[in-house]
This record gives sequence, C-alpha cells and structure tokens, in this order.
Amino acid sequence: MIRGPQALAFLPAIALAAFWLGGEAVLAAVSLGLPLVYMLFARDLMVPTAASLAQAPGELTTSIGAAEMAQRALDDAAEAKLATACIMIEILGLDEVGKHHGDEAADSLRDLTLARLRNTLRRDDIAARISDSRFVIVLGPSLRLDLEALLQLSARLQTAVEEPVTIETVSRYLSANIGFCNSSRLRPGASGEKMVEAARIALAEASLHGPSAIRAWSENMHAAHDAHKMLLAEVKRALNNGQIQPWFQPQVCTSTGAISGVEALARWIHPERGLVSPAQFLRSLEEAGQMSRLGEVILQHSLTALRSWDHAGLEVPRVSVNFSSSELQDPHLVERIRWELDRFGLSACRLGVEVLETVIAKSPDGIVARNIEELGKLGCHIDLDDFGTGHSSITSLRRFPVNRIKIDRSFVTRIDRDEDQRRMMAAVLGMADRLGLGTLAEGVETVGEHALLAQLGCDHVQGFGIARPMPADQMVDWARSHAEKIADAQRLGRSAG
Repeated sequence: MIRGPQALAFLPAIALAAFWLGGEAVLAAVSLGLPLVYMLFARDLMVPTAASLAQAPGELTTSIGAAEMAQRALDDAAEAKLATACIMIEILGLDEVGKHHGDEAADSLRDLTLARLRNTLRRDDIAARISDSRFVIVLGPSLRLDLEALLQLSARLQTAVEEPVTIETVSRYLSANIGFCNSSRLRPGASGEKMVEAARIALAEASLHGPSAIRAWSENMHAAHDAHKMLLAEVKRALNNGQIQPWFQPQVCTSTGAISGVEALARWIHPERGLVSPAQFLRSLEEAGQMSRLGEVILQHSLTALRSWDHAGLEVPRVSVNFSSSELQDPHLVERIRWELDRFGLSACRLGVEVLETVIAKSPDGIVARNIEELGKLGCHIDLDDFGTGHSSITSLRRFPVNRIKIDRSFVTRIDRDEDQRRMMAAVLGMADRLGLGTLAEGVETVGEHALLAQLGCDHVQGFGIARPMPADQMVDWARSHAEKIADAQRLGRSAG
C-alpha cells in the first residue's frame, strides 16, 4: 500500500481518469477535492520514516528521537530480512575550539562535522547530533553489515571527521571515538532504544582507550558496563562513608637513608571485597565528578596523619598529595589549603603538592597556572609527577615554581641491568641538576635499582623496594624498624672500615 507524500504522484492519473469517466465537472471536483482531503488527513496518511526523524544542521535530536530512528530501521530490516546498525561518535576537540574561537565557531564546526558524516554515508543512512560533541548514525537495511564492514565504515567516518579545519588561520584537529552495535548481535525482539544504548556502551568502552578508538558492542561489554554502573554508585557512598582514605608510601633520601617524606595514595577498603584497586574506583570517581571531593578527603586525612606522627615523635618532613586537574581549576583552592594548614597548625612547607606533567603542559596560562604559582608562594613544595611521560618543556619547568621532579617508573625499570636506561637516567638527572631541581625516582623495586640511583645522584627514591603503601597507624612501627636497619648498616660500615 502506497501512503504518505509519494501518493501525490498519482494525482495526475486520477484527474485524467475522472475526465474520461465524468467530463469536466468531475475533473474539477477531483482536482480541487483530492488536495483538500490530503491536507485534512495528511497526519493520518503519513507514516514516519527514519529520514523524517533526522534533524537539520544546528538542531539536536533527543535520545527518544534517536531510539525512534533505530526502531524504524530495525522494523524495516526485519521486514526485508536484512541487518541494520547504530553508530555512536564522540568528537574530541570541540571544547577547545569554543574556548579559543568562540561558541559560533564551535557551532559551525559541529555543523561541518555532521555534513562530513552524512557525505560519507549512503542515501538511506541517517546521521544526527544528540549533544554538543556526540553524534548518532542509524544505517539503512543492508545485506552486508558484518563486523568487518562496520569497522571499515567506522574508519572512514573517523577519517572524514579528523580532517583538519582552518579557523582564523589556525589549523584545528579533531579526534573521534566510535562505538557501534550491529542488529544481528542483539537478542531477538530488541528495541531501537536497546540498539542505541548498546552503541552508547561501545562508545564508552572506546573512550577508555581513546582518542581515535573504535569498539563494537558485545554481551560481555554490556555486563561489564552494568558492573561499572553499580561500582559508580557504590564508590560515591564509600567516599561519603569514610571507606576511602589515604595510605602512605615512604620516600627516603639516597645519601642518608632517612625518611624525607611520604606520598598519600587513595585506598578503598571495601567491607566485603577488601582492598579495591585504585585503577577501578578512581575512574569511577572522575566520571561522577567527585575528584575535588576526593582531594578534600585525602588532604584532611593526610594533615591529620602528619600531626599525629609529630605527636608520636616520628620525623616525617612532608606529606605529598596528588592534585587532579579539576582541583587545580578551583579558584578557591589556595584559600582552602591555607585554611586547612592553619587549622592543623602546620607550615606550608610540610605539604607537598604533586601535579602531573601533562597538567602543566596543557595549562601554561589561566587558573591552573595561577593556583600552582600561588601555592609555591604560599610555601608548599611543588612536585612534577610522572616526569618523562608528558610533553612539558624546559621553559615550563622554569616558569612554574617546581621544586622537584618525580621520575616515572619507566625510566627506573632494570636500570641496574640496562645500559640505555642508565644513560637516559643520567641525562635526566644532569638536566635537573643544572636547573636546580630536586629528583625523586618512583617505582624502585630492587636493591640494585636503589643502589645505582644513589650512585647516579638521584636525591630520593620511592617504591615497593623501600616500602609498600600502608595505613597511617603503621607508619610509626615501620619508621622505627627502618631506623634500626640504617643504624645497623652504619655500624657494619664502621666495623669494616
């Protein structure tokens, strides 16, 4: 049965038949009456298609609209015994365009991205924008929509989106993460909403491995996503209930062996599962926007521990706390830290502020840079964390009040057995010495690594070869045992001499 706007194509034939059968009077009645009937009942006569549910450039399609597009495609595919698919695309870099060139430029780039996607697709495929940076594609029914074909199509879409764009004489580059779901992978009778959700889950998985990652949906991925959602809700409760607290890993001086500080590391003690890996819950907290709250909790517990060690007669010069990018964007950060130090009666030099090298590389100006500079002026000790894994320049090292670089584990591994590692470490230590920066090597796991780092002139070391992270109340016993080992070693040295 032919319904909808295409029925108008038969109006001339109907009018001619009316003239043959009834003359001019019937012809006039049919010619004037049929369009009027169509206008009055067009809403009932029209059947929406997937294409009619897509949007023009600049408009947003809701999640409901995307599900309706997917449902129509599933119905059409089932009727034709073919397959369809939903592709979800996340564009990275649009926020940067808006920040540097304004919202109008970002909107124009969104429209250009949608046009590029549509130009890459077939006539029956639908592309729509569902948020500022996310696009959905529903493919028309097709005989060949297996995994390989969808991977190839995703790669073409990615290439089209990532073509550079010139804005105000500046070349801007976007990247795209893509997740997709083939209808043949869904359970029989699955709805369009389920197919869109499956593509969204695949995109979330791609984003964990991005930028420019592509992932296909599977049932295993769905189970992992459900588990992650449960963990997300649970970890927020754990943070508020005090289950997430810092454990402390000692840092020691290579020349004296004395404790030179501790690093506070977040640990979740689950009442049933025990110690939960930070790799699991830190990502969940970041997704939940709880990193600033985590920072507050870790800072308060760390200062409490430092004061308790002072009362116990344990000499710990400094506790170092990791500050996330979101915390460093807080305009009230310096005031809050000053207030906390005053509340605990501690001088600013007792607090180490650890900032990732990637954060400094990406934030040469703005609130992050001002906060780091103000914290340095306050007297806090600034550590550049994971040095060697980012892209900070020597200029950045001199511009920020960095006191010490923490050399990443990748430079330390097998340094006592690998000549190339030794040369690389010697170069890093030489640069730090010439810039007047202290050095701390992370991830020291063997006596050989510890000894060679001391020989090369690294100031401090930290890692499982020294001590594993421990609760605050275990630090006193460990420190006493460590002091006894140093004293025994010194006595043996004097005896040998």
